[in-house]
Amino acid sequence: MKMRRKGDLPQKICAACGRPFAWRKRWARDWDEVKFCSERCKRDRKKV
Repeated sequence: MKMRRKGDLPQKICAACGRPFAWRKRWARDWDEVKFCSERCKRDRKKV
C-alpha cells in the first residue's frame, strides 16, 4: 500500500469537542458512523 500524508486523509469535526480529526485505519469499516475523535470525547459528551 502506498503511504499517504495525514493531510491527504479525510477529516471530520468531533461532535463533542469541535476539533477536526483525521481518518484512522481502525475506523476503515465504519468511518460513516464515527462522530467522536476519541474514547474520552465519546464518554464525556454532553447529554442533549
